[in-house]
Formats: sequence, structure tokens, C-alpha cells
Amino acid sequence: MQRCPHPSSVCTPTRYALLTGRYCWRSPLKKGVLVPPKDKPLIENDRPTLASFLKKQGYRTNMVGKWHLGMGWALDENGQVDFQGKISDTPVEKGFDHWFGVAASLDMVPYTMIRDHEAVSQLTETQPNQPFPRYTRKGPKGPDFDPGDVLDDLAKEADLVIADSAKSKAPFFLYLPLTGPHKPVWPHERFVGSTELGPYGDFVHQVDHTVGLVLESLEKHGVADDTLVIYTSDNGSFMYRRKDSQQHHLANPGDQGYRPSDHQSNYHWRGTKADIYEGGHRVPFLVRWPEKAKAGSVSKKTITLTDIFATVAEMTEGPLPEQAEDSYSFLNSLLGKEKASRPPVIHHSANGTFAIREGDWKLILSSGSGGRQRPLGKPFEQGYQLYDLHEDPQESNNLIEERPEIAKRLEKAFAKIARDHKTSQ
Repeated sequence: MQRCPHPSSVCTPTRYALLTGRYCWRSPLKKGVLVPPKDKPLIENDRPTLASFLKKQGYRTNMVGKWHLGMGWALDENGQVDFQGKISDTPVEKGFDHWFGVAASLDMVPYTMIRDHEAVSQLTETQPNQPFPRYTRKGPKGPDFDPGDVLDDLAKEADLVIADSAKSKAPFFLYLPLTGPHKPVWPHERFVGSTELGPYGDFVHQVDHTVGLVLESLEKHGVADDTLVIYTSDNGSFMYRRKDSQQHHLANPGDQGYRPSDHQSNYHWRGTKADIYEGGHRVPFLVRWPEKAKAGSVSKKTITLTDIFATVAEMTEGPLPEQAEDSYSFLNSLLGKEKASRPPVIHHSANGTFAIREGDWKLILSSGSGGRQRPLGKPFEQGYQLYDLHEDPQESNNLIEERPEIAKRLEKAFAKIARDHKTSQ
């Protein structure tokens, strides 16, 4: 396990960073996430991705799960989106041999599974708007599409990919971005009541079970020992921390909050998904690699998801593309051979607020959360925040007045990182 503050606190930019080794704020997407079908593909077809890189190294590349990086939807004779038409710019054009999954989050259109370039069912029904926890937005839906089945469908497809790859004896890369525990909170009926923590707890349980199925598949097909498995998340939980006197999801499943006396959603970190605070960025990063990584070992080196690209490049002895400009290998950490830390990590929130993290010091270049917690603040709005995450992991004591020299140094470091690389307009 490593200390892993992610590059963004919402999903589209984090997925972009993972697959390209580049901060998403260098792309045209400066805040928020993509929303199908109006948004265009974010990754250019000529930009190297983790998948296209590994394909050149002789790997079979498959994606199973949530994309959310934009696609090219077909249009009918009236210029309207035709979800039944052939889709362009899917993961297949970004380096994957095959893809089976959903276009974006499971609360977004279209409500159907997609295989490579086509929806797998006719969208003859309409999914209605629903409130939390089974949060969905109105849109076209396949008659056989049930959000409660999707995690099972992804696990079954992943098993087929692993079985076929093991049989071929060729090295393989499986990118498996699950649809949960993102909204809609929709556990399969066999998991309902499996915990004492309501629908959200049941759903998290199902996500853990799904990961377990994938690990079992690796064992069953004889490839577990020499396969590197990375398990992490794209951002922190969307659940709010409530006071004991407030409404919460165990008393009312429609409430999007929890009491720390019942359980922790984002551990003790401040904020939630979308925020610049640690609750939006600090997530588990677990690795299983029996032949190389010592079980139970922990690294305190700071990494982020952009770094997977450089790490894989070093593992495969392939040249890291210069376009993966924000990626730094942590292979030595996996092998128990610690060395100097990477340059500072840049964080980005839902509204475009930046923070820079160097060791235990974190400078937020805004006066607010940059996401959901009030005050929201605006990017580069004065009233900057400086926290010592070792002494103050909850980010409750702003040291901007007491340690101006550290704030000034980090602000200069941020400007240099942003200036030294080309940023798309």
C-alpha cells in the first residue's frame, strides 16, 4: 500500500491522468466531468495511452467497465444522437483490443452495455429520474438493462478476458474500472441486507465481492503469481459526514450522509468527492504482485495515478512516451527499494481549484473547497490555505500566516510545473 493522493477529485480527469500519464488540466477539460452525449472524446487518437503503449510491447489489451472519457455518437438524418448507431472514438481507438462496459457513470445515458462500437440492446424503454440512493437521470434504456446486474456482468466479462489471455500465454493488460460504489447506489438483490449499514454498505460489500471474483479468476486460470494487480479509486466518496444529531443514511436511506459513530466513509479526511481537501483525493492504493512485491509491505512515498504509466514502462523496459509528461515510476517502491520521492503532486478539484502537495505540506490555491463543501471558493481566490498533513491530517489548522515561506516556495513550485509543460487551450 502506498500514500496515493489522486490528481483530481472527480472521475473523468482522474481517468484521463491514469491512461495518459498527464494531468487533465493540461487538456481542454479545465473543470468538472464529461456528460454524454454532448461532450466530445477527450483523449486524442494520436495521444499515447497506457493501452496503446502496452500493445506495442506485445500485450493483449482489454477494457471492461466504465469509460467516461467521451465518445463519438452516431447522428440520425435530423442531426440528433442515435444511440443505436455505430459509435466512434471508443476505447478501441485508444489502444484497447476490445471493450465491454458503459459509456460513463451508471446514472448517465444511455442505459445499456456497449461492446466495442455498438450498444448490445435496443433502447426501447426510458429510465426515469430517481432520487438518491437509486439515483438516475431520465434517458433511453435497454429492456434487459438492470443497474443491479452491472457489477456481475463486468466480473463475468473480466473472467472471460482472463481465461482467454491465460490460454494464449501472451502477456495481458486488463483495465477494469467498476461502476460502483458510484451512484446509483443499487446493490444486487442478493446483497440487500448483507450488512448493517444500509444500501450504501450493502453496495460497498458487493464492490468488494466483485474484486474478490476477479482475484479468484486469476487464481483459477493460473496467472495470479506473475500478474500485477492494482486496486484503487478515482476519487473519494460522495457521502457527507454528519453530526450525531443530524439526519443520516441509516435512519433515512435517501440521505447522502453518514455518522462517524456508525462508520467512516472517507476515514477522517476533510471533505468529499469533488473537493480539493483530502476526502476528495486521498484513496487506498493496494498492490498484489506475489512474484515481486512483499505481502504486507507499506510505502510512505507519495504517488499519484499519473505515475502508473511510467511504472509500467519501467517494468516492461519500454520507452516512456514524452507525452506522458507528469508520470514518474514508483517501481522501486513496489520492489522495496525506496529512493528519492517524485516532484510535488498537483491536485485539481471539480471547479478547477488547484493544490500542490510536497511531502506533508499542502498548499491550496483558493479560499474554499473547490467542490461541494462550503465555502466553495474560486480558483486562485486569495485566502490561500496551507496545511501540515502530518500534524493536521484533517486540514483544520491553516498555517498560511505562520509559515509564509513554505507557502511561497510551494506557490513557485506549482507555477514552474504548470509553466514547464505545454497546456492545450
